[in-house]
Amino acid sequence: MSATSDGPAPDRHTAFRQLHHGERPLLLPNAWDHASAAALVRRGFPAIGTTSLGVAAAAGLPDATGAARDGTLALARGIARLPALVSVDIEGGFGERPEEVAAVAAELDRTGVVGVNIEDGRPDGTLAPLARQRAVIEAVKERVPRLFVNARTDTYWVAATGGGTPPSLAATAERIEAYVRAGADGIFVPALADEQNIGALADDLGEIPLNILFTPGRHTYERLAELGVRRISCGSLLFRAALDRAVELAWSIAHPDVRTDLDGAAGPRSYAAAQSLAEDFAEADPS
Repeated sequence: MSATSDGPAPDRHTAFRQLHHGERPLLLPNAWDHASAAALVRRGFPAIGTTSLGVAAAAGLPDATGAARDGTLALARGIARLPALVSVDIEGGFGERPEEVAAVAAELDRTGVVGVNIEDGRPDGTLAPLARQRAVIEAVKERVPRLFVNARTDTYWVAATGGGTPPSLAATAERIEAYVRAGADGIFVPALADEQNIGALADDLGEIPLNILFTPGRHTYERLAELGVRRISCGSLLFRAALDRAVELAWSIAHPDVRTDLDGAAGPRSYAAAQSLAEDFAEADPS
């Protein structure tokens, strides 16, 4: 990175950390392939992430199961060459044992990736045992200390996507505290939408950046900034919006007299609807 009038510019890892402590929150758009990543960088975003749903669904695979491991690593190797800071969503870590997850993190670090997102949610709608997830974070930070680990807890996500009762803030705080003690550099709580709870968590975390998943119609960038959020992720939102736009544009060409929702007024399809697309490519049951 080039020098400035104030001295040499920070290295890439330091620069990424600094983006979490600027005057305004880091808006992290999430790419799903090389073209979307390059387009976001050309538009001027200094940092980009990947979306596990987008990467998996684009390959006809289910999200959060580890099925998209190879595709995710291949994408990371490609987009790390872009003039931007890249963080990669590695779902639950692409490994059962903490040392396996640490090996994945080290491989990504060697490609030039500066951060990873690791979640504690599981495909069956449960959460990973707290001790196990703490061990995973510790292993990654021990193996690659400079890598920014954004520890995601799915306490609210599991309830939102599974139709369950939202957890108490205390249950989420317990996991957050454990992850911070394990060395997490940032905390991500997707599906947390209540402003009072967001503000309380941001205050409790202090200098540890709180990451919130942007929800159209519920959040605004400015309000999340006021609440103390330091990183705002788009998650699979851009992928889902692009998918819907492409489908509706094609349909409008073939059916010019039929109204389509090209202005996006209805909002993009849900996470569940996008996830279900992989079912069209599932192998038939041999029985």
